[in-house]
Amino acid sequence: MKRKDFMLKMLAALPATSIAMNLTELKTLAGSLEATPKMPVLFLGHGSPMNAIEENKFVQGFRKISNGIESPKAILCISAHWETQGTKVTAMQNPRTIHDFGGFPKTLYEVQYPAPGNPQLAKEVSEISKTSGIQLDESWGLDHGAWSVIKHMYPQADVPVIQLSLDYAKTPQQHYELAKELTPLRSKGILIVGSGNLVHNLGAIDWRKLNESYAFDWAKEASAKMNRFILNGDHQNLIAYKKHGKAFELAIPTPEHYLPLLYVLALQQKNETVYLFNDEPLGGSLTMTSVRIG
Repeated sequence: MKRKDFMLKMLAALPATSIAMNLTELKTLAGSLEATPKMPVLFLGHGSPMNAIEENKFVQGFRKISNGIESPKAILCISAHWETQGTKVTAMQNPRTIHDFGGFPKTLYEVQYPAPGNPQLAKEVSEISKTSGIQLDESWGLDHGAWSVIKHMYPQADVPVIQLSLDYAKTPQQHYELAKELTPLRSKGILIVGSGNLVHNLGAIDWRKLNESYAFDWAKEASAKMNRFILNGDHQNLIAYKKHGKAFELAIPTPEHYLPLLYVLALQQKNETVYLFNDEPLGGSLTMTSVRIG
């Protein structure tokens, strides 16, 4: 007998007064424990919030990649735009759409992405780590690092989405080790998405070339090395990014847009394929490079 059927049969045998959940909730709980074929993992270069409402080759790349993935039971997103003290996971049933940016057209602020949350999955994630205490969070929601890209992949907003925060006190190695503990989720129908940008220096952008495929020499150097390390499975050189000199220092002036990559790489299994897409620079100091593993 399958584990799911066994659980439902046992629970159905209990007196009605002893069951605090309705049948739908029981099925959700049992389904969350059911094994599935292993899901791929993605790092998405999210770029400008305007990608949420524009039609361009990058959003086309997001749609194309999702078309090649079996519909997930839920999405766990690690976004550059949620940094916290300690690690947190969103646990509300209906996460709000957060417009965490300024100076953009009114139409962008009117966008809503009403994907449901998944409190049961959040609880499972909070209990999965043996090295980090992951706290349940009821106040955040979906920031633009999550919804601006996921909305192109699942425009019906019918796939539950939860977010995992970045603990700003953790070292890159500690982020990588925490991410490894998420591995079992890949075999439970959960699509894990890291959202950031590999080269991300807003202070150096040439705004005249923001919509052009253009990179400064240091951005070209850093991007080429990052891509080579990713394709070669050289995770240690990507974890120790601070040792690679001036080009990497300019490419990663602050770590939050880079760290989601480490969560994705940590989930790579032996002999899994690695594929780069949307691999283009913008404005001199930004790259949209995205990665699929598996």
